[in-house]
Amino acid sequence: MGIVSKRRMPGPTVDLNLLRVFVAVYESRSLTIAARRLYVTQPAVSQALARLRRELDDPLFERDGRLMRPTPLAESVFPGFRDAIEGIDRTIDAVHGFDPSSSRRLFRIALSELGEIGWLPAILSAIRSRAPHMRLEVVPIQVDALSDWLSRGTVDLAITTASVPGRFVRSQLKSQPYAVVMSASHPLAEGTLDLDAYVSAAHATVSGDSGAPMLAAAERRAGIVVEPEVALRHITALPPVLAASRDLIATAPDTIAQGWASTWPLVVRPLPFEMPPVGVFLYRRSTTQHTAALDWLYDTVARAVAGSSGQFFVIHGDAFAEAPRS
Repeated sequence: MGIVSKRRMPGPTVDLNLLRVFVAVYESRSLTIAARRLYVTQPAVSQALARLRRELDDPLFERDGRLMRPTPLAESVFPGFRDAIEGIDRTIDAVHGFDPSSSRRLFRIALSELGEIGWLPAILSAIRSRAPHMRLEVVPIQVDALSDWLSRGTVDLAITTASVPGRFVRSQLKSQPYAVVMSASHPLAEGTLDLDAYVSAAHATVSGDSGAPMLAAAERRAGIVVEPEVALRHITALPPVLAASRDLIATAPDTIAQGWASTWPLVVRPLPFEMPPVGVFLYRRSTTQHTAALDWLYDTVARAVAGSSGQFFVIHGDAFAEAPRS
């Protein structure tokens, strides 16, 4: 009796481009954004997704309003597909390299108003010196949205003092102490500022200060609660408001306050309680597109900010000092 050999049928082969489409849809939760990221049309993304659904015998994504929600199978295969795509792209990048001098890519960085004033000049100088054609869009930071933005690739980088939930690569750029700043004519401008005087004073705050939660936590540890009497929307309004008032004080990053005090009639005093310096962090998105370019941008921005003292002095008080007093 002869022996019948059993040969294993080859397993299914999946087009690499289908995996790229899957990863882009998974990360962005949107067919439109995935198409824009891959430089193809939305129908092309839909067709590729349909092919992969047939290959894997699973819907992979289901519509939930305007979002594409992954199925349990999609959740399970995503890490492997993402790592495979990233590994291939990094291997290709190692062969060809990334040339910033010829790049025309658009990158988006989320910055606070203060970050845009202080760090953007150094960031632009560092980028444009080696990548003169690269485009940069600054997005007003929304701390509550950052985790979603970085996960979906809405922004490429973000600079913030906030702790962003999620598995993102980040590096600490600065360690920023806080201090109290007030008008030079404020009754507390002379002598030592104690805790009772700090609590009793009228406080001004800025709604966009991402260090505010750390300040509030330090105040709670000191056993005090401060209710601001003036809440401003823009950090640029704070120096003139303080300079024009004899009763308002504000708590702000000390290097920034010292910069203001060089041209505004303001004085800076140490905090009358313990507050650890606030870390300033650079976050990068977790999505997989343009890995080599993002590596270069991340390193360039990190070096630019870490090596800069900031341009906060541009909110200067020369006009205020020269204005006639009534």
